[in-house]
Amino acid sequence: MTKDAGPDVDAVVVGAGFGGLFMVQRLLSAGFTVRGFEAAEDVGGVWYWNTYPGARCDGESLSYSYSFSDEVQQAWSWSERYGSQPEILAYLRHVADHFDLRRQFKFSTRVTRATWDDAANCWGVETDRGERVTARYFISAVGCLSAARVPDFPGIDTFEGEWFHTGQWPKRQPVFSGKRVAVIGTGSSGIQIVTAIAADVDQLFVLQRTANFSLPARNQPMDRSHEARVKAGYGDYRAESRGLVRPTADGQPFVPRFSMPPRGSGHDLTPEDREAELQRRWDHGYGGAPLLFAFGDMMTDSAVNDYAADFVRRKIREIVDDPATATLLSPQGYPLGAKRLCVDTGYYETFNCENVALIDVRGDP
Repeated sequence: MTKDAGPDVDAVVVGAGFGGLFMVQRLLSAGFTVRGFEAAEDVGGVWYWNTYPGARCDGESLSYSYSFSDEVQQAWSWSERYGSQPEILAYLRHVADHFDLRRQFKFSTRVTRATWDDAANCWGVETDRGERVTARYFISAVGCLSAARVPDFPGIDTFEGEWFHTGQWPKRQPVFSGKRVAVIGTGSSGIQIVTAIAADVDQLFVLQRTANFSLPARNQPMDRSHEARVKAGYGDYRAESRGLVRPTADGQPFVPRFSMPPRGSGHDLTPEDREAELQRRWDHGYGGAPLLFAFGDMMTDSAVNDYAADFVRRKIREIVDDPATATLLSPQGYPLGAKRLCVDTGYYETFNCENVALIDVRGDP
């Protein structure tokens, strides 16, 4: 490109997941020209690649969705409180269709290089298909989960059985029925796949390095009356989701209608009232937010945090029949909320099944 020539497009966007689709739509609506690139064959991002059994969002569907278009958020109706991978992918495809966003993307195409040209005052972007595009703006929306961390275990290349990574799951679902399966890792994906396949496999070995706090999701079919209330006041609902507490137009305090606000300091309640409050939030579900923010000083006072952490550990001991397994599953050494909370449907109950065994990797590497 010569110094006097303009760039091919105003902006290049890499990725067609939640962030990439949103960015392309906003750029187009502002009058910019855009070229998008996506390594997958279609839109979806993390929800295109992560198709493992049990894959589901652990944030409530009514929050885990776009807020920039009231038309879309009023028209789309989720089937469950927490969206499953197939439904979230269908939602993103719907958004792409609604705003005709696919025409801006080159699919099955990876960006291999992006360099800034001072003289031309633009980016030069190259792809694995030999294409080179110049743009005034280069926007990466590849996401933090786009590069799978495949472990370099000795022998993995010569292992004669099947092995899979949740972030690179085959489109044709593997058959686990009657097989011995090991799941390595007990983060969100590990917890989801364990609960999804435990009933089908012959034996399931769960290899755990660090126990995670996991809270019950209380997933259920979408409560249509709750959905209607949210849609009638989506602005306030979004404000709560973003953690905003603001005065109303008449200067009065904003009273949350959809969430469970903190109950002041955890020290101000009697042990009985504190326990009852934690139980109420445990029963409510909705991921970790209600329990994690039960008290205003949960994340600033270690003693208050210990109240809630001990409450969850007691729940684990109540659910898991084997005391030794319950102890291994009980997180120790870090506060509740210091690591990303997991959300589950029957995870701890799974370890009461005869065909499921927990292996403590930290204790016996």
